[in-house]
Amino acid sequence: MTDPLLIERDAHVETWTLNLPEARNPVSGPAMIDALVSSVERVNRDPDVRVIIITGAGSAFSSGGDIKEMARRTGLFGGAAQDQRVRYRDGIQRIPRAFHTLEVPAIAAVNGPAVGAGCDLALMCDLRIASPSAFFAASFVKLGLIPGDGGAFLLPRAVGAARAAEMALTGDRVDAETAVAWGLVSRVVPAEDLLAEARALAGRIAVNPPPAVRMTKKLLREAQRGTLDSILELSASMQAIAHQTEEHAQAVAALLERRKR
Repeated sequence: MTDPLLIERDAHVETWTLNLPEARNPVSGPAMIDALVSSVERVNRDPDVRVIIITGAGSAFSSGGDIKEMARRTGLFGGAAQDQRVRYRDGIQRIPRAFHTLEVPAIAAVNGPAVGAGCDLALMCDLRIASPSAFFAASFVKLGLIPGDGGAFLLPRAVGAARAAEMALTGDRVDAETAVAWGLVSRVVPAEDLLAEARALAGRIAVNPPPAVRMTKKLLREAQRGTLDSILELSASMQAIAHQTEEHAQAVAALLERRKR
C-alpha cells in the first residue's frame, strides 16, 4: 500500500509530502487523515522538530475530497445524512483540529492546485508560498456543497471577510499572483525553487530559540479569538516562562558579546 504521507527530516525541519499524486493528493481518506493527525501529535511531543513544510507529490498540492468516492457515495461520502455528519466530525474534521494544536510553525509549499479541502489544508498552515502554477479554490459550492472541514473559519482570517465571501460563494479560482495580492500567500517563486525557498524560510525560523517560537505561534493563534486583556495576560505568563529559559540567557549573552566587539 502506498504511504499517503512521505516525511523527510533535515536537521530541525520536516517536509511532509502528500503522496497520492495519481488522485491529485486528496485528504479525505482515512489513511491520509490518520497520517496527518498522528504526525502532528508526534511533532508536538518532539522538541527537536522546529518547523514543518507541507507540499504535494506530482502536479497538484491537493484536490481536497476524493471526487470518485463522492460519485460512488462511499467512504466519507456514504450513508444517510446523520451517518455522514458523524463521518465528517470523526474523519476529515480531525485535520483542522489537529493543526490548530500544532505547536511548531507550518509552511505550505503550494506546488499546484489547492482545491476545496486542499485549499483549507494550506490555510491551516502559518505561512504559504506558491509556484506560478498554483491556484486556490474554495470550490465546494460548485459541487452543491459547503466548506465541511473548517474553511468558513480559516478563509476570512487569511483574506478578510469580503474576499472570503467572494471565493466561497463563487467557487472561482484564485491564481498565484492574485493570491499574493490578497495576502493568501506571501510570495510566488519558480516551481524549481519552491522547496528550496520553503526550506530557506524554515531555516530562518528554526535558528530561533524553540520555546520562544512555539509560544509565539500559540500566542498568534490565541490572538485571533481572544480579547486584548486575555492576550496581555497570556503574554505576561508566557514571557515569564521565556525569561527563565536557557535559550534566552544564551541569546542575551551572545548579543552583549557582539556589542563588546
